[in-house]
Amino acid sequence: MTIPQRLMPWLMIALAALILAGAYSGREIEGPMDWEALGEIPVSASGRIKPLDTYARNTLMVISGRQTLVENGERVPAIRWYADVLARPDVAAKQDIFRIDHPDLVALLGFKTAQEGGKKRFSFDELSPNFEEISKQADLAFQVDAKNRDPFQRQALTLYNRVSLYLQTARVEAPYTVPPLKDGEEWRPMFVMTMSSQTLDNPAVRGWNDIFRAYAQDDAAGFNKAVQDYRGLIEPGLGSSMKKARSEVFFNEFKPFYQSMLLYVLAFLLAGAGFMLASLAKREWSKSLWNATMCVLLIAFAVHTGGLIFRIVLQGRPPVTNLYSSAVFIGWACVLIGIILEKIHRIGLAGMASAIIGFTTLIVAHNLANTGDTMEMMQAVLDSNFWLATHVVVVTIGYSATFLAGFLAIAFILLGVLTPLLRDDRGKALSRMIYGVICFGAVASFVGTVLGGIWADQSWGRFWGWDPKENGAVLIVLMNLLILHARWGGMIRERGVAVLAVCGNIVTSWSWFGTNMLGVGLHSYGFIDSAIFYMLLFVSSQLVVMAIGLTPWKHWRSFNPKVKAKREPQPRVQQQPA
Repeated sequence: MTIPQRLMPWLMIALAALILAGAYSGREIEGPMDWEALGEIPVSASGRIKPLDTYARNTLMVISGRQTLVENGERVPAIRWYADVLARPDVAAKQDIFRIDHPDLVALLGFKTAQEGGKKRFSFDELSPNFEEISKQADLAFQVDAKNRDPFQRQALTLYNRVSLYLQTARVEAPYTVPPLKDGEEWRPMFVMTMSSQTLDNPAVRGWNDIFRAYAQDDAAGFNKAVQDYRGLIEPGLGSSMKKARSEVFFNEFKPFYQSMLLYVLAFLLAGAGFMLASLAKREWSKSLWNATMCVLLIAFAVHTGGLIFRIVLQGRPPVTNLYSSAVFIGWACVLIGIILEKIHRIGLAGMASAIIGFTTLIVAHNLANTGDTMEMMQAVLDSNFWLATHVVVVTIGYSATFLAGFLAIAFILLGVLTPLLRDDRGKALSRMIYGVICFGAVASFVGTVLGGIWADQSWGRFWGWDPKENGAVLIVLMNLLILHARWGGMIRERGVAVLAVCGNIVTSWSWFGTNMLGVGLHSYGFIDSAIFYMLLFVSSQLVVMAIGLTPWKHWRSFNPKVKAKREPQPRVQQQPA
């Protein structure tokens, strides 16, 4: 192995380290004002105590679809936007933050659509003349059942909710910013305190006003002093909350799942390059890239794991509590299983598939974060750490295994039909991986479903109620058992297992997302009607892959003897002397 080949893994480790080092520079915004200290101040919102930084990020994400905005070429973090809303309302009202995607709604409000050279985000001042129309369209949409609303109605209702959230923030109705400084007190909104005659007697209210008065006057020294004085005031009674808030701000700024996404992309590119070089008989370079892939994949997995543990500690809950956390955990579990498979078989495909799934699930989680706080309070019926750590985690591992088997099957079908890359032992090793993961997924999904029935009996007084989510869970079990029984009975072999494993992706996506989109049943905790298009797109893609997989075996380039014969060297026939 040459020196460049030996250095490749170390170069990729150095590149991954640079990516992570650049992720957290200590401050998201430079300047004389200590925004980080302001963001660490705890407030109460959505039923939990969180740092002001988190509230600002979540609010801007819901309104704008992103956690920062650009103003005169400068990136404005969410915490400074929040300060503008409170202290410089005239400035905040001119910032383009309200995202409107539906062109008919944009036209109805009198703006140019994107096709006409218009923009997607609008300011409060631009929308204010249309508040009556926005309210009217929202009322009409609200009268229609959620499942029957068309995209225009959903967008009108979403815009109304975004404007309402902005007004609640501007009026200091949310979050609750006045902390309990005495025994018996509770968190209160500043809006209520301003209507009380005892406002000036509350030191927290005075401190809060001092902070934003100094910001309005562009007094950096006064701002920093007011922030520190306020923190000193509330820290004796909220010491644990302050410590937790500092940790959450670090988590927000480091963005571990975003960093993991970048590293998963790098791992996928390395794995793909290594696999292609292996097909070209460049074994030394292929081995070097395989080592580099595993190094980057392990670093990405470590960062992913760190982010998962951070959320567990911050919430005080097991890893899966809502739809967002399920996406994060499913990706984590798939990568873990993929790393184990890659260590056993060493053909590059398990690492490639796990990198794809890790990236895809984190993208899904990122889009789910648009709905607001991802560490929201639990539904009362779900408030059980024991069952969250047993039923929910185990059944989600079953989801992960079934998805991984499906994605490995996609690789088996596409590479087997379209390329000769699965010749020799690669195809057999990949087929064994699919079969093994299906066996594991069947056990995990069965055990998780049974545990869910026991929890349902304790919570609702019945073991089984044919709820959509329950039906989805049992369909995953039956799908995996169908594949195994068909394989054991000799009805299908490698090709049949792969095609049915891809069908398992459809069943699992329905149980994971589809049942939530119905909006009915006891398990519809994460209703997301806007995901229907993407759900149908994913199902359609899986059906296309299944159709390709049903191509007769003789047309699979990797397993057609004629294709092999063309690529294998022919023995020379020695000429006999005349």
